[in-house]
Amino acid sequence: MAKERILVVEDDEDIQQLLKYNLAKEGYQVTGAASGEEAIKVLKSNLPDLVLLDLMLPGIDGLEVCRLLKREARTSQVPIIMLTAKGEEADIVTGLELGADDYITKPFSPRVMLARVRTALRRLQAEPPAPGETIMIHELVIHPGRHEVLAADQPLDLTLTEFRLLHLLAGRPGWVFTRDQIVKRVHGDDYPASDRSVDVQVVNLRKKLGPCGKYLETVRGIGYRFKE
Repeated sequence: MAKERILVVEDDEDIQQLLKYNLAKEGYQVTGAASGEEAIKVLKSNLPDLVLLDLMLPGIDGLEVCRLLKREARTSQVPIIMLTAKGEEADIVTGLELGADDYITKPFSPRVMLARVRTALRRLQAEPPAPGETIMIHELVIHPGRHEVLAADQPLDLTLTEFRLLHLLAGRPGWVFTRDQIVKRVHGDDYPASDRSVDVQVVNLRKKLGPCGKYLETVRGIGYRFKE
């Protein structure tokens, strides 16, 4: 049985109890908090392995809690899954750019929630590949040192930007990257690229990947991820 500690930050008592019940049933050790201030207090005394964080909280909201956690060295590596209402795409993007790992929209399925929690905890245990390490995923083999990509043993002719984009997404399968994060990771902080340019690069990369292009998933209103 799982023994990881999870902090549920949710001001709606019914939703908090539903989350706690389903997590506890899976063997997780669960603590609840009904406000941002209470969550920060709990975190100072008992560091969890993962935080389920509602964005709409009284007092300090979820985005500010996320910002505070990612700014502190002690809590910066704790995975955060945001709980959001439908239509809060701007908040989702902001949360991901602040360092949140994933999000769940309300109303949610407990099974989906548990799957997202398990995935986030697996990512925590798995180290990302080193910059020069070969990545093998699905039918792809990515050689950073040789700037080479093989799809079903066939070499692909990728531009430098396409290679960096693929390396970024395939290196952290399942992670959602916003368009702004992609621009900064692929081109650097000062590169004047637009969201539209990222979309075009993804379209071109999918075409070159052929059947493997199906693994490059669009997360509507947010960005992109590589399928696990």
